[in-house]
Amino acid sequence: MSLSPSLDGPRAPLATAAPGNSPQPSAEPGEPTRIVPRRHPGRWLSATVALLFLAMAVHSVVRNERFQWGVVGRYFTTPAVLDGLLLTLWLTAAVMVLGFLIGTFLAVLRLSANPVLQTLSWGYIWIFRSTPLLVQLLFWFNIGALYPTLGLGLPFGPEFLTFTTVNLFGPGLTALIGLTLHEAAYAAEVVRGGILSVDAGQMEAAASLGLSRWRVLRRVIVPQAMRSIVPTAGNMLIGTLKGTSIVSVLAVQDLLFSVQLIYNRTYEIIPLLMVATIWYVIVTTVLSVAQFFVERHYARGAARELPPTPLSRLRGHVTALRVRVAAPGRRGEPGRGAGGDGGEERST
Repeated sequence: MSLSPSLDGPRAPLATAAPGNSPQPSAEPGEPTRIVPRRHPGRWLSATVALLFLAMAVHSVVRNERFQWGVVGRYFTTPAVLDGLLLTLWLTAAVMVLGFLIGTFLAVLRLSANPVLQTLSWGYIWIFRSTPLLVQLLFWFNIGALYPTLGLGLPFGPEFLTFTTVNLFGPGLTALIGLTLHEAAYAAEVVRGGILSVDAGQMEAAASLGLSRWRVLRRVIVPQAMRSIVPTAGNMLIGTLKGTSIVSVLAVQDLLFSVQLIYNRTYEIIPLLMVATIWYVIVTTVLSVAQFFVERHYARGAARELPPTPLSRLRGHVTALRVRVAAPGRRGEPGRGAGGDGGEERST
């Protein structure tokens, strides 16, 4: 048998069959090929099992009378709960702003060429990251036992103005100071990591243009570092929101302490804890959405296409579903090949 091409004319192409599949007859010239879409039985089976477990979990929560959903609805918007929610939001915002301001300053010191400033910044971060937050809060709450008075004056000299520590450090100010100093230690490392993520050639190129260090930091380094800082900062913000519940040990009337005061009087513990849980979930969801759009904003220039928003992604799924539903209705239309199947879309 010769493998050389025949001189009588071109031969018909040989049909090859994939392993495990029967060979398909070649289509006639001019007849469109019918492509069968690939099936994904494992994907549909796993999705069905996951949705089944989710439905069982939701059913067990909704139909469980011990949650006392009527009590949850009655206390959900009471003035005491809303006041505690506002204090939680205010404390979260103040701690994040002050913590990142101090943390940015510490990060700049840590990256400076001065070894003394580097060591002091590292020591601050080391101390506050090594101590539990509850211990720090209790320490600041009892600061009056160590320093009954605080004064302003000359170093190692006379004091011109003094304050009584017991009257100065109340529960609210103690919670703000303790959370801020604790947050600053972690924020410093987040900012430092974001700055180090920027390629060194960016700073060299900016320096070659004669830009000042402050302008290089503000115009070149920070916008690129924000792509690394924002995701971690968003997680820290959500963690701070939930971490403010620890100030209830200082009798600060945040959201958790407010519901505790109510269920200590009514003994309806589970529904009041559900009130606090639902509010935390709502606020966390809003912050997560805001974090997504901030990350999307700073992704400009780094990605070829911006990530789609949830609304645009939902529109895409709805459009694809409409196309799938409308596709079977077009098979019987005339003029689309043999059997009406000639207009089907090709897929690989």
